Amino acid sequence: MVLADFSVLRLRSYRYLFLSQTISLLGSAIAPVALAFAVLDERGGSASALGFVLAARALGQVVFLLLGGVLADRLPRFRLMAGSNLLAGCAEGGIAVMFIAHAAPLSAVIALAAVNGSAAGLFLPASKGVIPQIVPARQRQPANALMRLSRNSTAIIGSAVAGVLVATIGSGWALALDAATFAIATVLIIGIRVERADRAAPSTMLADLREGWQEFRARSWVWLLVVQFAFVNGCFAMINVLGPVLARQYMGGAPAWAAVLTATAVGLVSGSLLAIRLRPRFPLRIAAAATLGFVPPFFLLAFRAPLWLVAASMFLNGVCGDIFQVLWDTSLQTHIPNEALARISSYDMIGSFVLGPLGLVAVGPLSAAFGVTPTLIGAGALLTLATAVPWLTRTIRDLPAVPAPAATVP
Repeated sequence: MVLADFSVLRLRSYRYLFLSQTISLLGSAIAPVALAFAVLDERGGSASALGFVLAARALGQVVFLLLGGVLADRLPRFRLMAGSNLLAGCAEGGIAVMFIAHAAPLSAVIALAAVNGSAAGLFLPASKGVIPQIVPARQRQPANALMRLSRNSTAIIGSAVAGVLVATIGSGWALALDAATFAIATVLIIGIRVERADRAAPSTMLADLREGWQEFRARSWVWLLVVQFAFVNGCFAMINVLGPVLARQYMGGAPAWAAVLTATAVGLVSGSLLAIRLRPRFPLRIAAAATLGFVPPFFLLAFRAPLWLVAASMFLNGVCGDIFQVLWDTSLQTHIPNEALARISSYDMIGSFVLGPLGLVAVGPLSAAFGVTPTLIGAGALLTLATAVPWLTRTIRDLPAVPAPAATVP
């Protein structure tokens, strides 16, 4: 049975896609560590400089997500992914060359980081829409789970490899390796062949954007879960700030928080493996129930639970998060028309992350005004409410794994 779950890798196009993502994600897992030390080690490097570089990349990604969604529903998706990968690799390569040459003006690094983020914004919606084009419906959930397993495994391996590379060959060459992974991934994507369905009629990009929004709004099960995850990500932004603060206060500092993050990563991998085997009749019931696993870390941190218990709760958080993501991706691919899938995915990504920056900005003033414990309790209570509402919604609970057959006219 386990071998059957991995049989999707026998599909040539999916195998190329899986290898492409794995190689690219390994480089992308190395990049944050390499970039951080490259910026900080440069003359005049500072936390503020690193913040500007990371913000430029994030802003570029957000700005281009909607455009990426429209283009992915108008153009061949694999070509768009290949072009985006190539653009990202060129930008990363430019950054690497500047740091290797020890001539890296901050403004140039910021500009290339924005280009790299923009390429990611073009790539992501297309990548969400390709699975239905190359994988039969019955194999899509294992296909999505394997993609998540690739992402989570490379995140763990890449972070460890990054430290070794930075210490041995230097940050610039580590970034060059990331640029090379984009090139290899591009070659693999170019090797994928898929038939593309013709569009019903030509239209403008603005019309496509409006049509995508209408498709998004028309499905309450989609936008309700997107709103939920806006609150999930906004609240977890607070944990990302207050967790290290509390780790320093009572857990033993950075090693303790590193252990918590490692537990989360192991949970994500475990969730991917578990999601390969799940076959629920109503997948979003399980997905919505899984989001309740996001709540415990807030209250455990608020009441200064021991390190092992916090780590265990974050392991559970990782398991639940990956189960949700696999079932969510599969539901979108099953119930959304393929010609609108990339645009809906772009609205999904923008909506899900819109409150993340707000949580990062608000957590400092809130914890200063009310204290760390009340802030975490308030965030946990808000998250509990946000996770309960979708579970009580019938359109979410009753969405089947397989769409009902269309009625035929005798």
